[in-house]
Amino acid sequence: MGLSSVSGAVSVPPQGRRAGVAAPARPSGPAAHAPAPAEQPAEQRPGADPPDPPRPHVVELRLSAFAGHRRAVVPLGPCTFLVGPSGSGKTTALRAFEALAGLAGGRTVGEAFPDPAACVPERARPDAQRRRGFRIGCTADGPEGPVRLDVAVQAEPEPRIVGERLSAGGVVLLETALRDPGRRSVQAAWHTAGQTPVTRAPLPDDRLGTALLPLRVAGTTDGQRRVLAAAEQLVVALRSVFACDPRPERMRAAVPVGSGRLLGSCDNLADVLWRTRSECARRHARLVAAARAGCAGPVTDVAAELLPDGTVRGLLDRGDGNRTALGRLGHGELRYLALSLVLLTGPGVLEVDPVCEVPAALQTLGVLADGLDRGLDPVQRAELTGLAARMGERGHIRLVASVSDPSGLAETDGVTVVHLEP
Repeated sequence: MGLSSVSGAVSVPPQGRRAGVAAPARPSGPAAHAPAPAEQPAEQRPGADPPDPPRPHVVELRLSAFAGHRRAVVPLGPCTFLVGPSGSGKTTALRAFEALAGLAGGRTVGEAFPDPAACVPERARPDAQRRRGFRIGCTADGPEGPVRLDVAVQAEPEPRIVGERLSAGGVVLLETALRDPGRRSVQAAWHTAGQTPVTRAPLPDDRLGTALLPLRVAGTTDGQRRVLAAAEQLVVALRSVFACDPRPERMRAAVPVGSGRLLGSCDNLADVLWRTRSECARRHARLVAAARAGCAGPVTDVAAELLPDGTVRGLLDRGDGNRTALGRLGHGELRYLALSLVLLTGPGVLEVDPVCEVPAALQTLGVLADGLDRGLDPVQRAELTGLAARMGERGHIRLVASVSDPSGLAETDGVTVVHLEP
């Protein structure tokens, strides 16, 4: 499988002007001919806050040899849609992204790839030791510039990471290799740039070495600090990933009051509404506006009701004294409502595992949605696409989703469309 084309439309507003705000009137008389004072950069203006550093985010997924993909490079924008016929590998690409996120979060290779044999290219032949595997990677951009990670995984006879390379600016910062198949470790070498240019040590073969570097590198030389900064950028970019596939059949019943963090299947949507409705009036107003645009009939509020048995159910307030339980909504309406909530919230509301040591303002939430348009009508799909593009433009959420119908996507500002072929 490969990529046939990449298309997208990105709109950047003129600097210093907001939509709907009239430009100031030009002066007349002598003042009109006076030279305009040079505008100071924002960071030099008195009282101006320094600009925020760029948030680490994944800009490229590489499927060098993974399931049906060969040498595939998937560019990722703030709002990316994967399109292509059935069997082109859209779901496979999303699973590879999710697995890399799991490895960055500390999962073992067996946990990140529950069925590693299914990830091996079909025509891949075993070597003399009957070993077969696959290769994936990604690039994360941020304060350190583009940082590349490439991983080689042995799937048979047992899963293990047999090779890993972390690089930035053309310099290999970490490299691992399996030297002795009889040992459960790989030989690692990382950049030091001190009296010893490279430090060598064994690392376990069932975990991502990049995620372990903060525990092994002292950070006493410029080279070590560069290694740590690149590793941190990559881990932060991958950690906050939320794989979402709303299941309406599980969202209709009342649910117990729990943590208020949304599950990937959105079973506990009513519990999350019970929590979020009072936490942020602005975000809730946006959710109500989204429900009004994508649900049948009038909608004045999206509420939650605590029942006598201690469970909670979601409701749409119709504004005339009537309330419709979420259980009575259509399949597409429930999916649309759940996906809208995901795009309007953040790591504190979703069941994700962000890097606690890094402020939320410096992290980007990655939402993965397989079959985003499944069950949605054209109006719901257009509304959801526009919402995803707007949230992506703000920088704190990036969406990667597969869709079956690509019509109209490339015309939406801020959307990247990647065409996959079998």
